[in-house]
Amino acid sequence: MTNSNATNYPLLANPQIQLHGTVDDMMYNNFKSQLAAATGDGPLVVSITTLGGDPEMARAMGDTIRLLREYTGRETLFLGKVAVYSAGATFMSAFPADKRFLTRGTRLMIHERIMNSTVQLSGPLNTLAPILLAKLNEIQDSIRIQDEGFAALVEGTQVNLDELKAKAPSNWYIEAEDARRLGLVLDII
Repeated sequence: MTNSNATNYPLLANPQIQLHGTVDDMMYNNFKSQLAAATGDGPLVVSITTLGGDPEMARAMGDTIRLLREYTGRETLFLGKVAVYSAGATFMSAFPADKRFLTRGTRLMIHERIMNSTVQLSGPLNTLAPILLAKLNEIQDSIRIQDEGFAALVEGTQVNLDELKAKAPSNWYIEAEDARRLGLVLDII
C-alpha cells in the first residue's frame, strides 16, 4: 500500500478541466470549451501540465477563474501535474494557495518574463527619443504585470515577494515537497 494523500481529496481524481501543452491561444480556447461543458455544481477542479508559454493567455485563464469564484462563489481547485513551468505558475497564481495541489514528483518553475526585442533607430534626432521611451514604458509595464503575478503567487505562503524576485531571474525550480513546505500548495497527492 502506498502512502498517499489522494484519498483525502477525492474531488481531484476527475478534474472537470484538464489542460496540457503550451499555454497559448489553443489552450485558452480548450479551457473555455471545457469550462462551458463543466457542470455548475460543486467545486471546479482544473489540472494543468505545461512547460510554459504565453503569460497573457495564462493571465486570461486565471482571470476567468477569479471572476467565476467572485461572481458565483464556486470553489476552484488547482491541480498541477508533472510540470507547472513559467506561464503554468502564472495560471496557478489565480488560485488561493490553500486551493492548490500538486501530484507527486511535480516541479514548479518560476522565472521572470522574457523579452526579445530590437530597437531600430532611424530618422531625425527629435523622433528617436520617443521610440526609446516607448520601449522603456513597455519594459516597465511588463515588470509591473510580472510583479502583480508574483505577489498573487506568494500570497498566503511562506515565500515573501523579495525572495521570489531574487530567485526568479535564474529560473527557480521547486520540487513538490518544497512547494508544500513553503505553502505554495496545500498538499501533494
